[in-house]
Amino acid sequence: MKKKWDSFEKKIRYRFQNRELLQIALTHRSFAYESQEEDLADNEVFEFLGDSVLGLVVADFLVTAYPGVSEGELSKLKSTVASTSSLSSFAQQIKLDKSILLGKGEEKSGGRNKKTILAGAFEAVIAAIYLDGGFHQSKDFVMGHLKPFFKKINVNKFLINNYKSALQEYFQKESLPAPNYKMVTSRGPDHKKQFTVEVFLKKKSLAKATGSSKKEAEQKAAQKALKSLLGRKMRVFTADTFLLKKKRG
Repeated sequence: MKKKWDSFEKKIRYRFQNRELLQIALTHRSFAYESQEEDLADNEVFEFLGDSVLGLVVADFLVTAYPGVSEGELSKLKSTVASTSSLSSFAQQIKLDKSILLGKGEEKSGGRNKKTILAGAFEAVIAAIYLDGGFHQSKDFVMGHLKPFFKKINVNKFLINNYKSALQEYFQKESLPAPNYKMVTSRGPDHKKQFTVEVFLKKKSLAKATGSSKKEAEQKAAQKALKSLLGRKMRVFTADTFLLKKKRG
């Protein structure tokens, strides 16, 4: 196990004084449940703490980096970087998928590729660094991911939004009822299930899409509907969000 921790510490560029904190951060509840060690802790409490540390670091960064940007836009930027999709991507960058400790059942069901597990473990690692080295060390770790992420977007030129939120906002502006999402099918084994969702305006079908979760399928359906309704070029930013060029004036 020591070699595994050594390798992971090199990836995150942080050396733990107390490696028990790192072990907790990387222990999924499925592993703790199956373990013979009664006092083995999982990473769920660390995930809770890490989420709060992450939120403060992101908010501080955004307010400092983008003066003059409205609270609404800042909230959307914060939601984007702290989304399950973004955090799981950060987790893969540091090979967290290879380091997390999973139970046999979760391993067989493809747990190393599940975005929720990876995102939660990433937040747990933030908490472990915070508890081991303090706020500034955890902030440095988070900033190593934030800066490259926001280099991709010019906030002064583009608006960022979540597909489902944007579709709902569009309907509200047009004084239309909220979009309605309906499950069409769900197929495949539990670890590779595919969901197909259709989005409606009243009884009119706007779009249909398939994803590995109901949420992902809804986002994709909303994306298709928006492209059809807006008639403006949307640039995909993350799996859940897009960039739309701001109108001048």
